[in-house]
Amino acid sequence: MSFVRTYTKPRVFAAAVLGSLVVGALLGVVARQTEAGWLTDLLDQIGTIFTTLLQIAVIPLVFTAIVVGINSLRKLGGGRTAARLGGKTVMWFAITSFIASLIGIAAGRIFNPGAGGLGGVEATAKNADKAAKSVSSWGSWDSFINGLLPENFVKAFADGETLQVLFLALVIGAAAYSLGDKAKPFVDFTSSVFEIIQRYLGWIVRLAPIGIVGLIGAAVSNYGDALFRPLFSTTLAVYVGCLVVLFVVYPILLQFVAKVSPLKFFSKSATAIQFAFASQSSAATLPLTRQSAVNLGVQPAYAAFATPLGSATKMDGCAAVFPAIAAIFVANLAGVSLNFWQYVGIVVVAVVGALATAGTTGWLTAFTLTTSFIGLDAKQVAIGLALIYSVNPIMDMMRTATNVAGQIVVPTIVARAEGLLDDEVLNAPTDRPQTTDDGSAARHTEPAPA
Repeated sequence: MSFVRTYTKPRVFAAAVLGSLVVGALLGVVARQTEAGWLTDLLDQIGTIFTTLLQIAVIPLVFTAIVVGINSLRKLGGGRTAARLGGKTVMWFAITSFIASLIGIAAGRIFNPGAGGLGGVEATAKNADKAAKSVSSWGSWDSFINGLLPENFVKAFADGETLQVLFLALVIGAAAYSLGDKAKPFVDFTSSVFEIIQRYLGWIVRLAPIGIVGLIGAAVSNYGDALFRPLFSTTLAVYVGCLVVLFVVYPILLQFVAKVSPLKFFSKSATAIQFAFASQSSAATLPLTRQSAVNLGVQPAYAAFATPLGSATKMDGCAAVFPAIAAIFVANLAGVSLNFWQYVGIVVVAVVGALATAGTTGWLTAFTLTTSFIGLDAKQVAIGLALIYSVNPIMDMMRTATNVAGQIVVPTIVARAEGLLDDEVLNAPTDRPQTTDDGSAARHTEPAPA
């Protein structure tokens, strides 16, 4: 039965999310105005518990989903078909990242965040220390390349290194695919683990409204006006840039390339996008993302491959729109005018550096890679990052929602081009189950010839 239908009803879930945002903000204001430390601590603890419950599943989910996804491509044809699908998927990831980065630059230029320097805004010592450590840890291509290969299989999982786990999943999934029936017991076991993790996440989805109250309440209580005044232009630029990608770029691609009604798309992907907004995690949203793609008519075998890959590498909000705006923000703080080639560098990082954004620190990695690549001063980058930390929970909601929408859009586009989009399923009522008991589509088209 549909994961989306089983655990959430779009309208009810949307109302719960919006209500939780309001309640959380009000409780945060009360805690700050009354200096009720116990309430701030309680809100922070609720948000932390919700985030932890989500993150428990991220590493095993990424590994199992990609291994299962790669081997599901066998249902679509031979190796040539799988390679073509993979190539087209990655190509569209790059195309949409390119467009999103340009929109991020435009938003940054229009809102000009950070203009006039610090303007009385000071980074807290805690955030400054965290920022300096982050810049030194994540701010270079060498760090990215060296962090790609794990020292050993167990350590990658134990340390929660999402990028390393992604690499292992791709290699092991490909090896299992090449072995065929010999690897079937392993693939079946991995598939069972994947289903168990999905069921676990389904339970956590129900807790999202409570988690939002804690996350928003703690942010408002801790930072107060810093969320809305000194850094308002930066936050607004991120929201506007992401909203343009979400409600202009994606609908145009859907309408004219995928031949899918944008209204139909949003009606069938609303729950996934809303949960991404609430959870701030593409990986935790993966089961909803995959089901949304299937409900839009994408052949399940291809959706099982494309959406897990996208959850780790397809981040238009975190890795394209946001770093472009953040780079302009840091440059303005430092009183530096970016030149044409630095803007080109921002676009290059957005297109080719998507893999580096894997995991929960995706925005951070994209930020530090971009600013270091275009040559901004490390001290100014640390100051800018320390300031961004204070508003990051607010920005990350919109960034993640945009990420997840793109992770559904690209498989839909590729599926249409490859003859893997079922219009009967696409046009079925939104509230009707779209999958059979074994998880396959009620009906699907045959793949295009290899």
